[in-house]
Amino acid sequence: MSKIDLVLRELHRSENSLARTLLLMADRHRAEHEVFHVARDIAGWSQEHVERIVACAERRGLHISRSASAGAPAVVERVVQRASTAVTSRPETGLLLLADLRRLHRKAAGVSLDWEVLAQAAQAMKERDVFELASSCHPQTLRQMRWANAQLKVHAPQVIAS
Repeated sequence: MSKIDLVLRELHRSENSLARTLLLMADRHRAEHEVFHVARDIAGWSQEHVERIVACAERRGLHISRSASAGAPAVVERVVQRASTAVTSRPETGLLLLADLRRLHRKAAGVSLDWEVLAQAAQAMKERDVFELASSCHPQTLRQMRWANAQLKVHAPQVIAS
């Protein structure tokens, strides 16, 4: 197994984790409509990245399971939705949103660094298909990170000042 294969495996794991974080955050903060809808939309980007990583890995003779890209199990999803509805009016909900956005930003930053490592290595090793994968997926990860940062800027003053 090459070292690029190891980076692909790590990206697969971290993109799956980012997608799960976004989906759980969306469900946890259903009352914040922009957070709910946008987080679900951009979770789809990470899920697409996972599929593209798996396809790239398979072309290289590396088997990575697609099953990890599934969203939260239905039972867990229902519990999170009910809990979200129950705590919507509580003051701690805003602090929870800020904590989730901070966690999301850090996770997206880590995935962004992984894409950068992959792109640089692929370019140096003249692995054109891997470089193209990184070049096309990385910008969306940067957008996920910027969205989390923008949401922090919007919500922090409201939450902290209230």
